[in-house]
Amino acid sequence: MKTLKLIKNDPWLAPYKQAIEGRHNRAVEKISELTGGTGNLSDFADGYLYFGLHKENGHWVFREWAPNANAIYLIGNFSNWKERPEYRLLAIGRGVWEIKLPLDTLHHLDFYKLSVHWPGGQGERIPAWATRVVQDPETYIFSAQIWDPEKPFVFSKKPFRLQTSPLLIYECHIGMAQQEEKVGSYTEFKEKILPRIVADGYNAIQIMAIQEHPYYGSFGYHVSSFFAPSSRFGTPDELKSLIDEAHKMGIAVIMDIVHSHAVKNEVEGLGRFDGSYNQYFYGDHRREHPAWDSLCFDYGKNDVIHFLLSNCKYWLDEFRFDGFRFDGVTSMLYYNHGLGQAFGSYDDYYNGGQDDNAIVYLTLANELIHQVNPRAITIAEEMSGMPGLAAKFNDGGIGFDYRMAMGIPDFWIKTIKEKKDEDWKPTAIFWELTNRRSDEKTINYAESHDQALVGDKTIIFRLIDDVMYWHMSKGDTNLIVDRGMALHKMIRLVTLSTINGGYLNFMGNEFGHPEWIDFPRQGNGWSYKYARRQWDLVDRNDLKYQYLGAFDEAMIHIISQKKKFERTPIVKLCENDGDQVLAFLRDDLLFVFNFHPFKSFNGYGILAPTGEYEHILSSDDPAFGGYGLIDMKVKHLTRHDPLFEKDNKEWLMLYLPARTAQILRWKKPEPGETKNASKSKKSAGSIKKENKSKKK
Repeated sequence: MKTLKLIKNDPWLAPYKQAIEGRHNRAVEKISELTGGTGNLSDFADGYLYFGLHKENGHWVFREWAPNANAIYLIGNFSNWKERPEYRLLAIGRGVWEIKLPLDTLHHLDFYKLSVHWPGGQGERIPAWATRVVQDPETYIFSAQIWDPEKPFVFSKKPFRLQTSPLLIYECHIGMAQQEEKVGSYTEFKEKILPRIVADGYNAIQIMAIQEHPYYGSFGYHVSSFFAPSSRFGTPDELKSLIDEAHKMGIAVIMDIVHSHAVKNEVEGLGRFDGSYNQYFYGDHRREHPAWDSLCFDYGKNDVIHFLLSNCKYWLDEFRFDGFRFDGVTSMLYYNHGLGQAFGSYDDYYNGGQDDNAIVYLTLANELIHQVNPRAITIAEEMSGMPGLAAKFNDGGIGFDYRMAMGIPDFWIKTIKEKKDEDWKPTAIFWELTNRRSDEKTINYAESHDQALVGDKTIIFRLIDDVMYWHMSKGDTNLIVDRGMALHKMIRLVTLSTINGGYLNFMGNEFGHPEWIDFPRQGNGWSYKYARRQWDLVDRNDLKYQYLGAFDEAMIHIISQKKKFERTPIVKLCENDGDQVLAFLRDDLLFVFNFHPFKSFNGYGILAPTGEYEHILSSDDPAFGGYGLIDMKVKHLTRHDPLFEKDNKEWLMLYLPARTAQILRWKKPEPGETKNASKSKKSAGSIKKENKSKKK
């Protein structure tokens, strides 16, 4: 066997060659086993077309996999919720049960469940493959519901092509996306929020909490019905309409998919679906997740693999999602779920503590998704740094397109909490933002929903805290607010400008939403006050939130208009911890940051490629709440220095106000053009950095 590219690219992986090749071969063997040697996982993952309730050949046909059951009845309002002989399912082999009924027996919007009998017990169950599940507003009981409208939704015929270069993700939650203190709907999101996202310049949305979950406050992470879009936000057709509209607007739609665990509920979920403990989940001590109060799938079972792979294909095929962000991947990869482990060396990834069954499943999921849609997006939420996670399967990787750069938000939180402003080091910032595997694409982000949840704080709230409640009016000068807004802009821009794959922002954080997220619960009187987004803050012309939102829109548009920006090399030009100045070039865009809290530098020399530089963005622009200290109209010509002539570099002299960031566009000299119209004979030693301090 040829050495896998993953190992070739990283010599440090050579000692683990056997383990890496072993995992790769197990995935190859499993694909062959499941597909009969064809390799066509797409055909294998058609379970949603077979199981559940369907119309076939002039009948209703319902099928369910329940190997431990000894009798199953279909019950519902059509049977007065009682077991009747005509609704008893037949066992047809391999643990599969089936019933065929005349078309006039069941109707659109009928409620139904299963009454499952097993040795020594019986219980009502929502079908595992149910595609719509609703909760009674009075009894709070969940039931499956038939969704068979007379005029089913029809997607637009115009094909949608993903734009992922660069990938700019707006992370969102349908229910809490509205201004009102309530649960928002798919339709409201389509009509009110999508236009905002388009105007901001993002090209993808990542929607949380789509799969049905009994408890709203779980943020969608305790899934009960894996094939049912949450009905608390509306109907399946309304979700399809949202996705269709997003595609028309040029927005890709990524779904946050939870295959790392499942809710423990038995009536609503898969907990003891057929009375057994090990139908979908491990039957031993590994069954319950020690930290999440949930159940862990047994990825070693082919029937479980079939269920989960079919789930991936279902959302792609039926709803036309453009891909997935897989939640809790670290928990899947390790027997200890990565809890309390530091992951300090490569040994930690190959010491026998890895769940090879889960690794094989994730590899198969990525292969399947890209078979169904070669342009689909897959993102891993993973914090251990497992090598090869976002490398191609054929190269020896697990096959994700991207991995979340989970260390970045932790770095910003630690920096804000523990370091004085004078101790913010550009070397540390640059290293954290660019320290990644060269063969794997990452999603940079300063903060996601995780940082906004109760128990944590968003960046803006850490920087300004409760002063936000009193001093965010335009014209109200407050040093704490000034500092917080300046750093908030800089943190977002430096995180965005160093991407090698994509960037993510959680809704509202682009304008510094002041509140944390707290879903309705007993402890807050079941209030929706903090489970919403206050869009009026950014819409009001008298508040400074507008400045933060305008800056986000400006920086996103600059990066979005630069095709393949994420692939351009990051050329570091200046990294001075003493001055707290960082500068780097990406293609023709120069990014310059002065993190110093009070020193402004006049005529700061940066060795840069010869040419002309013009400002295209300044965080100090009055339109973004700044002081307008930088003259945006001035074009800067580099100054010649014979010491660096062979490197085609000259001195670029810039004014760098304290706590500001700026982007300049580099214009190369035309062939035959004088290298520098204002050529200077000054040597490097004679060019002074005039560190004129200027308090903002």
